[in-house]
Amino acid sequence: MNDSRLSEFWQNSLRHRSFVIGLILSFMMLFTGLLSLFWTPFPVELLDIPHKLESSSAKHWLGTDHFGRDVVSMLMVGAWNSMLVSVFAIGFGAGIGIPLGALAAAKRGWVEETVMRFNDFAFAFPALLTAVMLSAVYGPGTMNSVLAIGIFNIPVFARITRGSALSIYKREFILAARTAGKGDVRIAVEHILPNIASVLIVQGTIQFALGILAEAGLSYLGLGTQPPMPSWGKMLSEAQTMMFFAPQLAILPGLAIVFTVLGLNLLGDGLRDILDPRISRLR
Repeated sequence: MNDSRLSEFWQNSLRHRSFVIGLILSFMMLFTGLLSLFWTPFPVELLDIPHKLESSSAKHWLGTDHFGRDVVSMLMVGAWNSMLVSVFAIGFGAGIGIPLGALAAAKRGWVEETVMRFNDFAFAFPALLTAVMLSAVYGPGTMNSVLAIGIFNIPVFARITRGSALSIYKREFILAARTAGKGDVRIAVEHILPNIASVLIVQGTIQFALGILAEAGLSYLGLGTQPPMPSWGKMLSEAQTMMFFAPQLAILPGLAIVFTVLGLNLLGDGLRDILDPRISRLR
């Protein structure tokens, strides 16, 4: 993307309310997660039982949990863990699903049929069921969350890639590329993927939000991130027995999940409107 197109993109983006709100919320999550790598008010492993369940104060801005751990520090590190799991899981799913979808669109016939039946088989195992099976064999952990969410995303990216690529293969410049002697791989890399990149970016943003939710759900059930590393889902699980006398311990991680997922969904919705010329003309 050259400078003029990049400038035009940002001009259109800053006029789109959903994109701006989503970008701000997503940047806040990213900044919080990255900041936790260098600084948190207190170490997340620090237990301070005599000061457990304290309310907000100058020392502990959002209070402490039932082990005396600082809630702000746990939310910050939890943001990084959620982001890291989702990034690797979506990267794993896209890294396998996009080539499979491109292969199915390029080869057709029995190759396409094989890939799509594999997708149907993968869809029969949702992230939760996959995580349960992996935990039964290897035990719960962060890596199992990455694999479970990533495996679920393979058919998602394969289908969106195949569907988008098939519409591009019908265009005249693909026929011209074949006439020029270009092979399937070169056509896919030079013509197909650049033309469907905007669709994949939007889908990736949406799947990233779903990955955050899935990671929180798996951690809530005890299948994801394990103590002493904090996770928003694990914080919710630990707080459910204290809702009547310390509701903030459930409300705060819940709000973190809500605003993060909302921001990513608004960002994806805004990108779809900006990058799709048909929608842009209607607005």
